[in-house]
Amino acid sequence: MADGVIASVAETFADWHALVSASFVPLEVSTDRPDGFRAGIRTQVLDGVSLSEITAAGHSVQRTPALIARGGPHMLKLSLQLSGTGLLVQDGREAVLSTGDLAVYDTNRPYTLAFDDDFQAMVVMFPHHFIALPPEEMGQLTAVRMAGDAGLGRVISPFLVQLARNLDQLSGGSGLRLAHNALDLLTTMFVDELGAGGHQARGRNHELLDRVRHYIDANLGDPGLNPTTVAAAHFISARHLHTLFRSEGTTIAAWIRARRLERCRRDLRDPAQCARPIAALAARWGFLDAAHFSRVFKATYQVPPSEYRARVLGVLL
Repeated sequence: MADGVIASVAETFADWHALVSASFVPLEVSTDRPDGFRAGIRTQVLDGVSLSEITAAGHSVQRTPALIARGGPHMLKLSLQLSGTGLLVQDGREAVLSTGDLAVYDTNRPYTLAFDDDFQAMVVMFPHHFIALPPEEMGQLTAVRMAGDAGLGRVISPFLVQLARNLDQLSGGSGLRLAHNALDLLTTMFVDELGAGGHQARGRNHELLDRVRHYIDANLGDPGLNPTTVAAAHFISARHLHTLFRSEGTTIAAWIRARRLERCRRDLRDPAQCARPIAALAARWGFLDAAHFSRVFKATYQVPPSEYRARVLGVLL
């Protein structure tokens, strides 16, 4: 869903406390200079992905165990420093972020973000399942600085900066595709960071699992994609393949199904695909039985695919 940019300005620090918690997740907020405090947020929400540009005076926010205990969806947040300097602390790690740097954090675990002086930042918030990496692996990346001037950061950071500066242009189908492009790029960066091993050695099984997941994503449209063909393509036994996914708390069949459903969900939300029959969209991603697809989609997203499409495109078109 795309509702347009929401711009909010806090004239007092108390207003900012309420605004920042309402915009993201409940947070504790503090500052040494509450008098004359001023801050603002511009936010665009696209298909469950929240993109926010923040301009504020120095302060800090905390996600505490007590706030986490209240419940809520499992979200990931990516912070991109647009100006100034920030410090992210989570899972025993600290990341000092300068202009262009990125870092990811998890709302289900305590964290602190601190800014000593005036700053600008972009925050991208999205459900964990939008990223094709299991929680255990994402947990290795929290509060890890990803430089904006080195490696993949040289490509991905400028792209995100342009999104932040042009939130008003993100709407409809093109906005949705750009939001998903951003998540795909971030997934690529996360996988590259995990593979680099600079912060934690991953082992051969994790490297193999990465290759398998890339192979699955590249072949989702093949109705013959199954554990046997995936194992054969990687010259391993089906038993070893099942063990790899079991170690991540899932099964390969569930992983393939989830990735196919996510691609179908994206197509159902895309105005450019509105004339295509749902059965054709499902077949494009390996669901040849339309009735089976409808049952699985409803079980996952709580509505039939036809109703899902009608709800979303009724807003977008």
